[in-house]
Amino acid sequence: MRFALMAVSLSYPLLGQMPQLPRDYPKGQYDESKVPKYTLPDPLTLRHGKKVTDAKTWNGERRPELIQLFETYVYGRAMVGRPKDLTWEVVAEDRHGMGGKAITKTVKLYIVGKKDGPAMELAFILPLAAKPVPVFLIAGNARLNPKPVLDRGYGIIACRIDQIQADAPNGYAAGIRGYFAPPGQTEPGAEEWGAIGAWAWALSRAMDYIETDRAIDAQKVCLHGFSRYGKVALWAGAQDRRFAITFSGDSGCGGAVIVRRGYGETIGDLATGRFSYWFDKRLKDYAGDVDRLPVDWHELIALYAPRPVYVATAEEDYWGDPRGSFLAAENADPVYRLFGEVGLGVDDMPPVDIPVGDFIGYHNRSGEHGQNQYDWGQYLNFADRHLKSKQP
Repeated sequence: MRFALMAVSLSYPLLGQMPQLPRDYPKGQYDESKVPKYTLPDPLTLRHGKKVTDAKTWNGERRPELIQLFETYVYGRAMVGRPKDLTWEVVAEDRHGMGGKAITKTVKLYIVGKKDGPAMELAFILPLAAKPVPVFLIAGNARLNPKPVLDRGYGIIACRIDQIQADAPNGYAAGIRGYFAPPGQTEPGAEEWGAIGAWAWALSRAMDYIETDRAIDAQKVCLHGFSRYGKVALWAGAQDRRFAITFSGDSGCGGAVIVRRGYGETIGDLATGRFSYWFDKRLKDYAGDVDRLPVDWHELIALYAPRPVYVATAEEDYWGDPRGSFLAAENADPVYRLFGEVGLGVDDMPPVDIPVGDFIGYHNRSGEHGQNQYDWGQYLNFADRHLKSKQP
């Protein structure tokens, strides 16, 4: 396998003692001094060796090439695009929701236009406004306090992506992947989409509806996902440039982490463990030798250039490798410079609870794996900065 490498081998000094892990924490490598030296694939070199020196070549050649590499080796290829018979209906609405402070409604999407076929729901909470509002489209259930989001002028849409593809190893046949599979096929074929690919596809179908809703500013849709759904959001937003900003919380390995570090959760854990159905079958070929994988996750973040993207981690989420996420964000910077923008714009990982970045945002929050008020405060600040005329 031939792929371009960045010129400088990356290694980092010991950054303190090995963390004090909670009891019964997942087994893994958590010693920063044992992270191997590694060389990252160069996001600005095409597979045949040509250097990318301008935005036109990036958009026309390198970006499609990277999308194809992630499809082939990581997430799998979606079997369909937008179904021609996709329809929807409003199944519930309250224009005086939350004590008269919001509009709530539920929209049901019928993926192939049949009510007895695959379907998923979008649950809306929108601020009362005379003009279309920006929104956060959340992968899965929206487990957050809506008031701070509504107070800042944003709506919330929870997309029940689990309704068309179950989060289960035996969910292929009954889900959207099985529905579009050839007759008689009961498991994914070579290079077909895993569950993450199917969920990401579903988020784009939600966007198909959003573009028709006059209450929403479809140019200002922020995509959000947490943990496994953080992986989903990053892959969905990388492919679908209709999303204005993507926010990923604690996405870990397979989301926004330099996997060549081998810290915490690894490609081997993902590709051969209990969540292997999330990915393309080919990913397991690299479980024992991740350096042969033609991509790393700085290139997934680079696919957003020049759009804004935000990566959040938690200090005690050792399994998710917060430093690996910072390095993924940092090493996407060269692509943003092609567009005259600053990506992360810093060389050193910031202290805990200090957000950094320009078009690539990053923070490492104190505490454990999760999403809390601090995370959402940073998301809203970042969205305001990029989507509104004034600083928050």
